[in-house]
Amino acid sequence: MKAARPIGLTQQNALLLIGAFLVFELLVVVVTAYFVMLPLARRSTADLAGLMTLSAQTWSELPPVTRPAFEIELARSHALALRAEPPLDPAPPSWRDPYLRFLLLSLAERTGVPVTGSRETIGGEDWFWVALPAGGGYLSVGFPHSRIASRPLQALLASLTGGFALALAAAWWLAGRTTRPLELLREAVDSLGRGQTPARLPETGPREIAALSRRFNAMAKEVEELLAARTVLLAGVSHDLRTPLARLRLAVEMLVRRPSAELAAQIEADIEAMDRLIGDVLTLARGFGHEPAARVDLAGLLAELAATAPDRVTLSADTIEIEVPPGALRRVLGNLLDNALRHGGDAPVALRAETEPDGGVRIGVLDRGPGIPLAEREAVFRPFHRLDASRNLAAGGSGLGLAIVRQLAVAHGWRVRLEDRAGGGLAAWLEIDPRGAAATAT
Repeated sequence: MKAARPIGLTQQNALLLIGAFLVFELLVVVVTAYFVMLPLARRSTADLAGLMTLSAQTWSELPPVTRPAFEIELARSHALALRAEPPLDPAPPSWRDPYLRFLLLSLAERTGVPVTGSRETIGGEDWFWVALPAGGGYLSVGFPHSRIASRPLQALLASLTGGFALALAAAWWLAGRTTRPLELLREAVDSLGRGQTPARLPETGPREIAALSRRFNAMAKEVEELLAARTVLLAGVSHDLRTPLARLRLAVEMLVRRPSAELAAQIEADIEAMDRLIGDVLTLARGFGHEPAARVDLAGLLAELAATAPDRVTLSADTIEIEVPPGALRRVLGNLLDNALRHGGDAPVALRAETEPDGGVRIGVLDRGPGIPLAEREAVFRPFHRLDASRNLAAGGSGLGLAIVRQLAVAHGWRVRLEDRAGGGLAAWLEIDPRGAAATAT
């Protein structure tokens, strides 16, 4: 048996809005009827009952000769008729005429005796008659139904019908307005799932929908950047491995014909270069996003890094303890230091660590090299981007060092800035937000 297809969000919202609107309308009808219509109906029927009993008593006390003139004036001014004949086929009013029921109760209270009424059709119009005591007997007093002119059931049905139509139109419009952005989001997600580049969603409408659209647009941009980075990464790895592989092939052939220590050293150097390249690629792909934070003595860490090149690195650091992922921090600072040593010439490289007024920590790697042009300072963080055109791994590096720095910094909420150093050279600063890490200085 085929399962029933669930209703859409538009239909569901429309039905909920219609139901809520109808319940609200019924509540308004009940409250209005109880607190407004019923008191007015009782007051109106009490006034009409008083007029009818007074008319019957006045007619019975008038001389017979003046009674016709009184009946004419009563019909003209109050739409009431008098006659001596009793009501025909007396029966209680229908439940559809609550006004007549209230009238009979008011008449019974004024006369002190039970009062019954009946309906007649006179001249194509409905009349309502009641027998009232007058002058020792009973006198029939009647009025046409047009005198009341109230149709509560018709009013209720018309109100419900109009309210239902209005609620249906409003609910359908509101539901469509709400679900249209979600439909666009579904189409964009399907497009993204097929590997296509989805169109950006409009960041308008209700706050929640706009926030969802902004987040999806940001996610789509990140996916596009990841796909582009993957393409660049694969192309760069394949390109950078061709040169050492070609040298290896040639060296192996020559080594077979004429073994030498120089060829063996060249092979070992090429293998180490490829191993570094592969390690950098794995680091860039994996990152240290899941490394737990630990308390790190920043001055001690910088001293360890400076010890790798003691003749070329100077250290200036406050005693600072900071809670960060140590592996990620070491890799970021190590890559910045390697980059400074490679491009800084023979001048010493300075390592600095200092606290900022807001409680954050700033770590600088400052060299006296040629620096980086302002237009290139964002591009150097892309994988395999080198300022020199050389693809020599030994001379220019793998082109992944700063890409790894940017990735790890973004993953941990840090910021990396490149700026000109006073007196010439480049200053690379790693800024750690105080809200992202706890730091103390002495």
